[in-house]
Amino acid sequence: MEKTLFAPAERAPEVQVRDLHQMLSGIPLFESLLGSVPDVLLLLNENRQIVFANDAALCLVGARSTSDVLGKRPGEALGCVHASETDGGCGTTEFCQTCGAVRAILAAQRGKPDSRECRISVEESCDAMDLQVSTTPFEYGGKQFTICAVQDISHEKRRRVLERTFFHDLLNTVGGLRGFVELLLESEPEEVPEVAGMVAQISQHLIEEIESQRTLSAAEAGELSVNPDELKAKESLEELAVLYRHHDVAKGKTVTIASDSKNLVFRSDHALLSRVLGNMMKNALEATSAGGNVILGARRDADHVVFWVNNPAFMPREVQLQVFNRSFSTKGPGRGLGTYSIRLLVSRYLGGAADFESSEAEGTTFRVRLPLDGTQETEREALTS
Repeated sequence: MEKTLFAPAERAPEVQVRDLHQMLSGIPLFESLLGSVPDVLLLLNENRQIVFANDAALCLVGARSTSDVLGKRPGEALGCVHASETDGGCGTTEFCQTCGAVRAILAAQRGKPDSRECRISVEESCDAMDLQVSTTPFEYGGKQFTICAVQDISHEKRRRVLERTFFHDLLNTVGGLRGFVELLLESEPEEVPEVAGMVAQISQHLIEEIESQRTLSAAEAGELSVNPDELKAKESLEELAVLYRHHDVAKGKTVTIASDSKNLVFRSDHALLSRVLGNMMKNALEATSAGGNVILGARRDADHVVFWVNNPAFMPREVQLQVFNRSFSTKGPGRGLGTYSIRLLVSRYLGGAADFESSEAEGTTFRVRLPLDGTQETEREALTS
């Protein structure tokens, strides 16, 4: 028996799945009626396997015919990044405990219609999908089924996130900028340099907010161009530390570069890497209490350079399971896209991988692995190490 960390792992044999499909297809007008429905409809057996999919469902998952999805579970048909992590497949991983689709299906199997949101990261494309999954129990021929109606709400969620995150932060920043400009106009001559410095800092923050949203929108649309250049790992860290030591989120906190950090030479896009490391740094500082220390470093791991940022805070396991999802944030509904954009930019554009670990003893460390292309440490690092 296959192991599971959430829903049952057992599956019906292929021949049984095909028999159920034939039985359903034999219902008068069944295929023509469901096929004409514009919404995505799936019928699942008692093992959560697909036994029927309408045309809209086949289009959503990129299948040519029903036979391409028969016997699969919804997450497997959609290409969910977690569906292949265990032998049991969709519904059996620890991550599935937070999946709205699995929970809605299990509720219907207990005889209760349900509707929940589901966030899926697609394995091959790194795309993020937000789905509304509604389930209803259905009985026919002495067999129990679950009707799964799926609505793609990705565009709606993106619009809401844009309004809540971008516009909210933008208006707050502009409001602060206006206040300092008014203060500048009323300042005594000796006060002008200090207030002007604050105006410059807020203006830079405003530019960062706009650039961040523009980069994310272009990344999701596949419109970012990658311009690799020769970079040095420790110098990239020093640049990052200088920038964020004076950032408003670093007030009352310290930023330290690990003493064993290596100045490895590698090729990557400077602007995109800066965006990724900047998000890692900002998230770490936001999670750190006053008086805390954020540590960043770079090391070699075989043929990769690994950048890491550590903060002393611990993330609860429920948060860890969802942290890279586009629509999830510890800051509240519709707030925060930093961790999602880290994985998107690194995986799709920089040819690397992003992960993290969190414990009460060691705090939280986010890591980005990028290919080294066989380069070595610089002469400067060799002389100082």
